[in-house]
Amino acid sequence: MKSYIDLDVWQNTRSLVLIFYQLAANFPKEEQYGLISRMKRCSVSVPSNIAEGHSRNTTKDSLQFFYIARGSLFELETQIYLSANLGFISTESLDIILGKITSCKKMLNGLIRYFKTLRSSIE
Repeated sequence: MKSYIDLDVWQNTRSLVLIFYQLAANFPKEEQYGLISRMKRCSVSVPSNIAEGHSRNTTKDSLQFFYIARGSLFELETQIYLSANLGFISTESLDIILGKITSCKKMLNGLIRYFKTLRSSIE
């Protein structure tokens, strides 16, 4: 099996982190320890959990980390919407980052399906 570094989903979620960090640079300073901090943890959690899940010895353990990564994507998506509602993100930026999140969710769902197939073939 490939290294997690070779996975398209890991590479794409890393680029999502970069996009978010660029957006966050324009947020108000008073959000540094509020929304920005939460969103940074969420965004970084996604590729980190994919990497950790990929390194696990069982498909059950791997899936658990992939599910956590997916949950973090949904959490980040919610916080992105809130940021737009608060006027911290333009409509154009919102569309770009939501498109990237959607793409990452699809890829992660594919990885989860693949590991579920592996798990069911073992059981």
